[in-house]
Amino acid sequence: MLVGAGDIASCASTGDEATANLLDNIAGTVFTLGDNVYDNGTATEFANCYGPSWGRTGIKSRTRPTPGNHDYNTTNASAYFAFFGSAAGDPTKGYYAYNLGAWRIYVLNTNTGTCSVVACGAGSAQEAWLKADLAANPHQCVAAMWHHPRFSSGQHGNNTVSQALWQDLYDAHADLILNGHDHTYERFAPQDPSGNLDPTNGIVEMVVGTGGKDHYAFATVKANSLVRDNTASGVEKLTLSSTGWTFQFVPEAGKTFTDSGSGTCH
Repeated sequence: MLVGAGDIASCASTGDEATANLLDNIAGTVFTLGDNVYDNGTATEFANCYGPSWGRTGIKSRTRPTPGNHDYNTTNASAYFAFFGSAAGDPTKGYYAYNLGAWRIYVLNTNTGTCSVVACGAGSAQEAWLKADLAANPHQCVAAMWHHPRFSSGQHGNNTVSQALWQDLYDAHADLILNGHDHTYERFAPQDPSGNLDPTNGIVEMVVGTGGKDHYAFATVKANSLVRDNTASGVEKLTLSSTGWTFQFVPEAGKTFTDSGSGTCH
């Protein structure tokens, strides 16, 4: 099981407590999709705002985090790396990979929206590492996550910063990409890195910026967007098998929006 969301904790809201209550009752590895705590990713914010919700022992101990641009409002995201420790990977990189059952999971770093902190473009150290790791660790089922979505109908919209990463994942027949940044839920049909519908080889992208912060309005609806919501905080629950996955968006108590389905690995 893999479960989580992005855009999570703020001392000015109770949304992160509501989603943490969901995690208390869902087993498995917890992922975050960046902007773990607002507004500036400070040590005080991690201790006082993230800590009592997603940072409590039963959740933090099974969390595989992803950095976001608000985490980098503190220089080099130092409080983020200190809070999560070795689970966050090398503090000079902020990207890493791990195996979960039959799956290979990649956590990548696109901050601060232009890869200005750790380069992620074609030929960068991160992109070269991703390409090499995909080749060295072939898995039928592959997922990746980072903060800034390549495709989004939210207020931030599409962001080409991850184009090279998308291309490498597509070339390696990856299956799922999870992002945050836009405080919405959105699921796309399988696409290629240019946003063309590709039911055979395409990657399913999900924006899950629903960890507890305020919601954003939708702007222009992008091609191949299948499902959208900006009314409910909640978490994405992924049940992984050796050949595919099922997914369910679990909303906070009192909300009714949900989304579910399944997919087969390439």
